Amino acid sequence: MSAPDPRVPEGACDCHCHVFGPAARFPYSEPRSYTPEDAPLEAYLALLDRLGLARGVIVQPSAYDRDNSATLDALRRAPDRLRGVGVGGAELTPAMLREWHAAGIRGLRANEYRRAGQAAYHGGVRLEEIEPLVPAMRDMGWHLQLWLDAADLPELLPRLARLRLPVVVDHMGRLPHTRGTGDPGFQALRRGVAEGTLWAKVSGTYRLGATAPDYAEARPFHDALVSANPERLVWGTDWPHPRPEGPVPDAARLLEVFLDWTPSPARELILSRNPALLYGFPPA
Repeated sequence: MSAPDPRVPEGACDCHCHVFGPAARFPYSEPRSYTPEDAPLEAYLALLDRLGLARGVIVQPSAYDRDNSATLDALRRAPDRLRGVGVGGAELTPAMLREWHAAGIRGLRANEYRRAGQAAYHGGVRLEEIEPLVPAMRDMGWHLQLWLDAADLPELLPRLARLRLPVVVDHMGRLPHTRGTGDPGFQALRRGVAEGTLWAKVSGTYRLGATAPDYAEARPFHDALVSANPERLVWGTDWPHPRPEGPVPDAARLLEVFLDWTPSPARELILSRNPALLYGFPPA
């Protein structure tokens, strides 16, 4: 897209991105699962402008483990446009969480994504480490962001219900599209969205193994969630697309696909109204 798509509504928000580096100032953790190229705040703000997006949500990436310095620095430098989701556990105190809140953090990310029973990424924090922080999170109006394979969602649902927090599931449950929308884990996600007990990000089409540039294999999952309840969905670019399965996606194309697939008024809910509610932005 050479100019912002006119279908992008006022106050639209990219609800899943990362900032990396400069590595000389914000070195990556050891060990780590991947080493990204620098993708600093200035590059991200330029992307938002190019796509016609007013706002963004920075999600702390696993390459930094629990060192949220780069994320917090970006939030403090662009407080009107950005909010964030941090990563941390037992080392955090209520006072630290209040400081993070003032900087723009609005949730913590739990990493329950496993391959063959083992953590797929260095640097993730398990749900059990976040659970003691839930009362403080609840007081500040935060949410839990959950990175997992939807296959593990049904087993987690009773624990998630006890949190009494909004729970946002990354990338439509991050299941291979070959499992289909009838997959029990995806059906649990869809029911949670329909009932309003779960949120989902209709993002990461390529994380489902869908094929660029049309990502058609992911559309049934997107459509199932949008038809279930568009008031519990948000969208994001996942820029700069760390550790992609296949070619690095183009963020403009991902937005175009979302706009093509999503009718109005669901488009306005997902891009503008829902992010304002979930991340505490002023209404558009």
